[in-house]
Amino acid sequence: MKEPKFVAFSTQKGGAGKTTLTVVMASYLYYVKGMKVLVVDCDYPQYSIEEMRQRDKDLVDCNPAFEKAFKENVIRTKLQPWPMLLATPDNAMEKVREIVEGGNDIDIVLFDLPGTINNRGVVNILNCMDSVIVPIAADRVILQSSLAFAMKINEWLTTGKSQVKEMYMLWNLVDAREKTELYDQYEALFAEYGLVTLKTRIPDTKKFRREGSKILPRAVFRSTVMPPDKTLIKGTRLPELADEIMNLLKL
Repeated sequence: MKEPKFVAFSTQKGGAGKTTLTVVMASYLYYVKGMKVLVVDCDYPQYSIEEMRQRDKDLVDCNPAFEKAFKENVIRTKLQPWPMLLATPDNAMEKVREIVEGGNDIDIVLFDLPGTINNRGVVNILNCMDSVIVPIAADRVILQSSLAFAMKINEWLTTGKSQVKEMYMLWNLVDAREKTELYDQYEALFAEYGLVTLKTRIPDTKKFRREGSKILPRAVFRSTVMPPDKTLIKGTRLPELADEIMNLLKL
């Protein structure tokens, strides 16, 4: 039985982009890279990815242009939308193990977790991860919160209290007007705390929030039933991030 890789974009601060990154990465790996993906939404109680999936289903039903694009994608890729598991933090790993041990061929499991580590279920999930990726932004509130989150996990790692194999910081929502030296200085500070930062930096672009419209026949980037549109990928650094993650996980 093949053992899939477990990955979580995780932080305790809302607005850092963990759910969006989970969705676009899942769709890119699944549709573009050919990975067998399972997404686990255990962001209780809002279940943001489940809500996105329902919006996408509604678009297929009510927007002829989106329905046409969806059906053409299914024919072209021979793929139905990637599978998603809805679970609470307390029972997520048990449900995932049932799926994996049931003989399902899965390369990577992406988890969307609640924004807290003050939950035993969340801690147990994090302890099972092959890689925890902590989105950070050059915003004081987000940076302080995400750094505190990462340092807590790093403390678990260095004291042997966690079985997380790897953890990385990921610059997200990068403002092109900010000087590169600013990020380099932050990364030097992270390194002093033993924190490793991914090479890829994700720019702050509205493309990552571009979903389908019930009225407009427009290309989509963030979707649970479609790949990110090719015409929108340029400048997002999504392919570079996917390649970096795949190389780290040896996929």
